[in-house]
Amino acid sequence: MKMESKKDLIVTIVKRGRSEVVVSSSVEAGATGGTIIFGRGTGIHERQKILGISVEPEKEIVFTVVDAEATDRIVDAIVKGAELETPCMGILFVIPLSQVKGIVHLLQCEEKEHEHDEECECHEDEE
Repeated sequence: MKMESKKDLIVTIVKRGRSEVVVSSSVEAGATGGTIIFGRGTGIHERQKILGISVEPEKEIVFTVVDAEATDRIVDAIVKGAELETPCMGILFVIPLSQVKGIVHLLQCEEKEHEHDEECECHEDEE
């Protein structure tokens, strides 16, 4: 039985409208894409008042599953592209994953020992 390569989940939380920068930066660094969901901030620095009404800013959360050996390179690209070292631009953290299922096209590429890219035909076997 082939051992799956280790995967990490990069979680990036940014202001609404900034997720595309996160995804494009990660793809340029070697990620295959990401999943964007919407949320809202509830931290002490998140609350703003407009006419005495508390407003909680909307956030975009980007989940990116990557090979563990590519994590540092992709994180560096996201931090630079999304300007995460600038105050109030967002937060990024990495969670090691013990199991990943459902990314069949990527796992098939690993079994055939090559990188998945636009020309890869590994997923055509599923049709």
